[in-house]
Amino acid sequence: MFGRGRDKNILEPCKIGMESLEAYILVNTESGKLWKVAEEALKIPGVKMAHAVTGEYDVIAYAEFPNIQDLERIIRVFQLIEGVVRTHTSIAIPTRLSEEH
Repeated sequence: MFGRGRDKNILEPCKIGMESLEAYILVNTESGKLWKVAEEALKIPGVKMAHAVTGEYDVIAYAEFPNIQDLERIIRVFQLIEGVVRTHTSIAIPTRLSEEH
């Protein structure tokens, strides 16, 4: 998944002194469903913010989670929301890691 061996630690926050990971979930919705999708997204444990937006995506949500398995759960629940057509997830990379990590 990543080019160098040490990069895999990005997905294990405790190995780099962090308590959680962060991701942005970009969502395409059916026509007229963006507000309901944003509301329902806020009910998912780990989702801290969800906004209806203009542009390529209809909703952008911000989530915090302790491990990649929890992110997988968040995405699965997201995709079950009525009106969600597609999701695209971007995991935020923590502050630049030193060579020793």
